[in-house]
Order: sequence, then structure tokens, then C-alpha cells
Amino acid sequence: MSMLQDRKGFRSMQQYIERECGIHIDDDKAYLIEGRLGKLLAESGARDFEEFYHFLYKSRDRSMTEKVIDAITTNETMWFRDKTPWRILEEIFMPRFIQELRTGKRLRIRLWSAAASTGQEAYSTAMCIDRYLKDKAIAGITLDQFEIVATDISPAVLQVARAGKYDSISILRGLDAGHKERYFQKEGRVWSIDDRIRRAVRFERFNLQDAYQGLGCFDVIFCRYVAIYFSEPLKRDIFRRMADQLRTGGALFLGGSEIFTGYGEHYQRHEHQGGIYYLVKREP
Repeated sequence: MSMLQDRKGFRSMQQYIERECGIHIDDDKAYLIEGRLGKLLAESGARDFEEFYHFLYKSRDRSMTEKVIDAITTNETMWFRDKTPWRILEEIFMPRFIQELRTGKRLRIRLWSAAASTGQEAYSTAMCIDRYLKDKAIAGITLDQFEIVATDISPAVLQVARAGKYDSISILRGLDAGHKERYFQKEGRVWSIDDRIRRAVRFERFNLQDAYQGLGCFDVIFCRYVAIYFSEPLKRDIFRRMADQLRTGGALFLGGSEIFTGYGEHYQRHEHQGGIYYLVKREP
């Protein structure tokens, strides 16, 4: 039975997916549910998606729910994607962070990679900071003073991210020869990231619909190419709550092609060298 015939099943799964991971699937995208979840439906023994939904709802089978999340989430990522966030980090924020660390205004700089997927964004950030400190010969400041928290809803991608091992195709996507030579070691057909960079990132499972307070406050938040899959109300709620988690002077980075409307209540938009970032507003 196709999703066109199983309309009730589509509606049920549409609501289930949005409730579990925030992803909104439009009515004209029924094929995504059919294509990505068809194998899991068969695995469950259900005859159609309506029956599969009732299986998920009644059984509370967390392992199957995680399989659904893994199947439906889009884990497209690459190293230093769009380039400009790391240029802005180096040219705008790193001088300020170093000054704040030296004067004791900050004991540690905290950065959050939300929806981190298989870790390329978070590791790119760690490499960027490490390279800056070494190339600029910054004395008395080390990578250990930068805490990078990376979260994702998918257990499968987090397992890959924590390992820090990438195949020959993944390693080429956005990574230049200099970074590859400096921070990776080839082990057979696998490229392993330097242990020091791997240890600089803490990966945690986290649903962006959950409460943020437990994560603490941050100086920089990367929330890139994930909100495009959410409904407008959820998107607004996420960016509002991220503003609450940013320290004074903290910045939010979105994907280069993402359009952020209605930011004025919580953020100020800034441009630098072709890149855009949003500084959190704080009442005087």
C-alpha cells in the first residue's frame, strides 16, 4: 500500500515524527516517510503505516523509535561548511576571547554545535581554535580553555562522531590538505582525527525540543542547517531559547543559505567578510 492510499497512516506518522524530533514533513513529502521508513515497517511486522504508528505508540519500543529518528533525520554535513563562520570566529571573536581569558573575565569559553551530526562542524571548530592559537603564537592560552559541546538527537551519528574516524569520501568534503595533514592520521582506509582534537569536543545526545538549562550558557552557538526542517513556531521557539543560553556578547551562527526573519527581538544581525552572525541582545 502506498502512502497515497494510506493517508491516515501518513498523518499519524507525520505527527509522530514532529513530536519526537521536531521535523515537519509537508503533505507533499509523503514519499519521504514511505522511502525512509519502509524497511522499519516491515521489520515491525506491521501491515501499513497506521499499524506501524500504533506499534510505536503502544510498545514504547525506544530502540525502534531511535531507528525511526536515524532514518528520518538528514545528516548532511561537511568540514568547515560555508567557511565564513570560522573566519568570523578567528577575526572577530578569538581576539576578544583571548583577552577575556587573560584578564580573568572568563575562565573558559563555551561553544555549542547543535545538531552536530557526525562531528565535522564541532571538530572544525576545535581545529580552527587550535590552529589560531598556534599560528598566532598565543602564549598562556590553550585549547583546553575552550569547551566545545556537540549535540544531536541521533545515537547512530553520535557514535561515529565520538570515534573521530572517517572514510575517504567524508574526509574530502570541505577539508583542505593542510588540515588533513596537520590533524589526521591515515589508518588503512580510515582517517582518524588527532586525539587532542577529539578530546576537545564533548558529544551528548540532545533533542532541540527539550529544556536547554542543563546545557549551561555559551559564548557561541552553531545551529546550522537544522531549523530548516522545523515548523515556524518551533523554529522561533528554538532561537528564542538559544538567546537565553547565550552570554552577553554571544553569537548565533546559522547556515549560509538560511533566512532568519523576526530576529530583531532577541538578536542583532552583523556581517563580516561575506558571512552573517547574530549577536544576542541584552537589556542594559
